Amino acid sequence: MRRIAIWRHGRTHWNAEHRFQGQTDIELDEQGQRQARRAAAMLASMSPSLIVSSDLMRTQQTAAPLAELTGLAVVLDERLRETYAGHWEGMTRDEIKAAYGEALERWPVDPFMRTGLNGETRQEVALRTAAAIQEAVTGVPDDGLLVVVTHGGAARAAMGQLMGLPPEYWASLGVLTNCAWSVLLENGPPGPPWRLQEYNAGSLPEPIPVDGVWPADDR
Repeated sequence: MRRIAIWRHGRTHWNAEHRFQGQTDIELDEQGQRQARRAAAMLASMSPSLIVSSDLMRTQQTAAPLAELTGLAVVLDERLRETYAGHWEGMTRDEIKAAYGEALERWPVDPFMRTGLNGETRQEVALRTAAAIQEAVTGVPDDGLLVVVTHGGAARAAMGQLMGLPPEYWASLGVLTNCAWSVLLENGPPGPPWRLQEYNAGSLPEPIPVDGVWPADDR
């Protein structure tokens, strides 16, 4: 079964300041670069078949150590960018709360609300990111791993879409930590094509039994 590791970029100084980055092109800070190197060493041990990344600097810089370790080229796809956040880009959470308090309260649970009032809806983000991932995974062998380097909000929307969750439930997926990843496992019918194996991970996945196939000690 194919797997998809959806990997959030490392920390930037805007992350440290709790600013809404959106599609503003911010570089990793020193901690973010260290996070990327550490995570890349673990992801490389999972033998990725293909790496695709948002074209923003923070994701390209996150993908670079994994590309170096694996010898794989990084395929850039602008559809994997973070949500365009309109008026909110560059603002801290406190600033957004002070200026747009009612909209900020509604935003996490309304996938059809325009982020920052004139930005993208979460539904629009889900459709473009999931399409990019579904297209990329066709180039991965049956037992291969696709690594997708993207952004926190984009990752959650994409996973909700890929797993067939109703949009109103996407907020039940928690906030992703910088440089953490989540693993989706290809799912046979019936049901959605992908299911969640790990979420917000920062370590290698532990072996788990596949449905109907149990280790000898558990029989």
